[in-house]
Amino acid sequence: MVLAASAAKRLAKLGAAEGKALMLRVAVDGGGCSGFQYRFDLVETAEDDDLRIETDGQAALIDPVSIPFLKGSEIAYVDELAGAQFVVKNPNAASSCGCGVSFSI
Repeated sequence: MVLAASAAKRLAKLGAAEGKALMLRVAVDGGGCSGFQYRFDLVETAEDDDLRIETDGQAALIDPVSIPFLKGSEIAYVDELAGAQFVVKNPNAASSCGCGVSFSI
């Protein structure tokens, strides 16, 4: 799993605005229009069993249950006409919904 430079840059900007270091927690939950959905949270502390991925001094955290669903993925930040958001480029997803928030395996 990789934290893209675009996501690291956005995390740094968010942390600077908040005046504290923030990490991006990425999780996979059941639900969504395709079966599974990504959940993103900004947190200040990691759990003991989190997988920590770092790029340019910024970190993403993944809980042990979500790791198999995200293996080989890239966590990025995109700013497009449709909106700005963190996204997961997941090679394990057989299909995904139009907005990219939910997927199936």
